[in-house]
Amino acid sequence: MTKLKSYATLLGATALTLTGAASVSAADLEFYFPVGVNAPAVETIQALTDEWAAANPQHTVKAVYAGNYEETTTKALTAANAGQPPQVAVLLSIDLFTLIEEDVILPISDIANSEEDKEWISGFYPAFMSDAQFEGKTYAIPFQRSTPVYYYNKDAFREAGLDPEAPPKTWDEMIEVGKALTVKDDNGNVTRWGTRIPTLGLGGAWLFGGLVVSKGDVLTTETGIEARMDTPATLASLEFLLRLAEEEVMAPGGITWGDTPKAFLEGQTASMWTSTGNLAFIEENAEFDWGVGFLPGGDGPGAPIGGGNFYVFQDTTEEEREAALDFIKFMTSPESAAKWSIATGYVAPRPDTWETPEMKAYAERLPQALVALDQLAYAEREFATFQRAKVTQYLVDAIESVVTGNAEPAEALAKAQEGADKILSEYK
Repeated sequence: MTKLKSYATLLGATALTLTGAASVSAADLEFYFPVGVNAPAVETIQALTDEWAAANPQHTVKAVYAGNYEETTTKALTAANAGQPPQVAVLLSIDLFTLIEEDVILPISDIANSEEDKEWISGFYPAFMSDAQFEGKTYAIPFQRSTPVYYYNKDAFREAGLDPEAPPKTWDEMIEVGKALTVKDDNGNVTRWGTRIPTLGLGGAWLFGGLVVSKGDVLTTETGIEARMDTPATLASLEFLLRLAEEEVMAPGGITWGDTPKAFLEGQTASMWTSTGNLAFIEENAEFDWGVGFLPGGDGPGAPIGGGNFYVFQDTTEEEREAALDFIKFMTSPESAAKWSIATGYVAPRPDTWETPEMKAYAERLPQALVALDQLAYAEREFATFQRAKVTQYLVDAIESVVTGNAEPAEALAKAQEGADKILSEYK
């Protein structure tokens, strides 16, 4: 199934590695990481990296902020294909199939193979490990993981005569509550929408996965070769997005990911769907009482799992791999993961982190942080296949064409399924 690099590419990569070997010591690490939310992630990552370096003076590590998730993956692949990869990187969990196909990453279970290592790997939440493993091997380690949650303005709820401690749990309740929350001026123009769900780009596709899960289905399976875009669950989900606009609960047309937290903070919407990774940003900037709930569901709770994992690259020395593994263990340790989760809002990926005094105090101060953790029981892996970028684009195009009024749901989904099936057929 895996497409190997050409012999010429491998020779070129080997030559580049050999020429660079003299100037790079075995335990010098370069670490690529992305930022995908509104949080002080760069500063926190650098502080944690510096802490590991100070405790391990025999090694060096350079933390490289490489942009958003997509940009970081592109840069890492470009460097790897040139024979000069970062030794370790945080990349999208759903890029697992791409990285395997490009033959650039090393299964972490190949180097973390002692009994102690195996126990460490087994200590992560199973939901987060679901997209870190393939064909019996562990390729990645969870780090900045998340689910989207329903953020809502409690003051707006009170103003509308709604219970501020009872966010909507179903799609029908979301419509009913959203109508009460929507405010119009004397001319009939909406000044505050009831809710806001990003529908454009990859962010829109991610949230769409939560709608589908709540209808009892998934967009992709663990095989990496199946996309489920044209199903009763996807049709119901797309029709629900249209219904939100038709019922004047959400603005019609496409809604962007990046502007959504700002719209919530500025009172343009009384609620929103976005990553738990925005918790710290909302806490710091909200000038009103706010709460968090599960994503309202079609037939029950449901959410997509998102975020990034640690990967170790193949074109590395044994010493670099050992140092990279030690670095990953440090970054995901209870103490480090607590600092990272508190600074950003990402879900700490191991139960032992939540038992630290820092996380207990954090959860008591900000109980909203526990919602995403509790929602894990109803969450499924994010959309992921081989040729992910091309396959996902069919889903993105389908959603965007429908919400902007350029296609009907059934027609758009059938077209997306046809395109996805054509790409994935070569893997079957």
